[in-house]
Amino acid sequence: MSVTQEAMQALMDKPSFWQRLKLTDWIWAALVLVGTAYAYLLYSQAMDIYEQGFLIASAPALIALGWNWRAVQPLSLLITAFSLLGIWLYSGNIANAEAVFGLKYLFSSQSAIMWMSALFVIATVFYFGGLIANNEFIAKTASTLTWSAVIMGFTGLMVRWYESYLVDPEFGHIPVSNLYEVFILFCLITGILYLYYEGRYRSRALGGFALLVISAAVAFLLWYSFERGAHEIRPLVPALKSYWMKIHVPANFVGYGAFALAAMTSSAYLIKYYYSHPSRLVAILVPSFIFLSLFTWIFARTAFGKTPFEGSLISLGLNSAGIAFAVTLLLTALGVLLMLPSTQKTLPSLEMLDDITYKAIALGFAFFTIATILGAMWAAEAWGGYWSWDPKETWALIVWLNYAAWLHFRFSKGWRGTQMAWWAVIGLFITLFAFLGVNMFLSGLHSYGEL
Repeated sequence: MSVTQEAMQALMDKPSFWQRLKLTDWIWAALVLVGTAYAYLLYSQAMDIYEQGFLIASAPALIALGWNWRAVQPLSLLITAFSLLGIWLYSGNIANAEAVFGLKYLFSSQSAIMWMSALFVIATVFYFGGLIANNEFIAKTASTLTWSAVIMGFTGLMVRWYESYLVDPEFGHIPVSNLYEVFILFCLITGILYLYYEGRYRSRALGGFALLVISAAVAFLLWYSFERGAHEIRPLVPALKSYWMKIHVPANFVGYGAFALAAMTSSAYLIKYYYSHPSRLVAILVPSFIFLSLFTWIFARTAFGKTPFEGSLISLGLNSAGIAFAVTLLLTALGVLLMLPSTQKTLPSLEMLDDITYKAIALGFAFFTIATILGAMWAAEAWGGYWSWDPKETWALIVWLNYAAWLHFRFSKGWRGTQMAWWAVIGLFITLFAFLGVNMFLSGLHSYGEL
């Protein structure tokens, strides 16, 4: 196949990566290096050799990320500014969390995380509103709210890290150690992955789908915080006092976030597909309604069955059934609105939805593979063996095999379309059980986040 002279000339005229860098990119790089050097000089004495290595390696990684996705630059600067402001307001006294206005209502970890939760839920409503009404202003507002939620969430995690040392220097730890903290991390990673694809494909039509799973995580996070006091800072168990946790957990949740995003884009794919094939829609609606109701009821019954509700078991069951019915009815009503012709015109093409799903699963699989290898190395150090068939390890393997098979059939068999979309949606429930179900129903060496 020959290449035209015009194409060759266009390729030669295209500026190189270094030529595309702007003055602001170099200023950004300088700020990152100065900040890293300052942190090293200030805290290196409290770090071991591995932590110092992580700090040094993070500088070029953050610079490269900011150069390739420029939205990271203002995002990082705002998170840094708000985090430092929160730390400054504490003035070394944890009691200031309730005494200082800026901490009580904005920049303490709990306040910032509440803001994150509210902003994500409001953004979900705005995204769906913009999609259904085909209103670009509403969609832009939703995007702004999502960026704001990510900023407040990361600020909350950074300040919580500092708070853990204020509560007790022996308690101090990076905030990725329990179910409450990793749920926040899941919301943030899923949100920022969605925002990347929103900018890459220049479409806000999928925001409601992506943030729907984040809103569900927020609902669980709020229940877990208020009913169980999970937001309280507690000392780490000995096995978690390891540098492995600092890299294993974030890598794991990049995988979880990408898999969740893939499932939600696949849901959009299925809605658009069945709109074009109404004769097949009825055969899907009834079993989907039954599955959603049963799944929600089991989750509600398990979660609320452990809280001190008044009344008999029958009334508790009705409460759980009511929750399941209400959630299913709400999702069904949303599905009907998404079937409107005006909504269908706004949704991306099936080809774009399929491409986003594939790229999200490929990214998630890469990070989940790295996380699994890091977890095995951590297990060898903590428990003397790389693999012990603990329930969490077993289900992590099931998740890995599931997405390995998905990618294999796409590459080797060329599978596309509805079967792969359904597979990605089902994969979310498999991942959800590995992420949360194991903590709810099983026990083992990884029972750090029991409900």
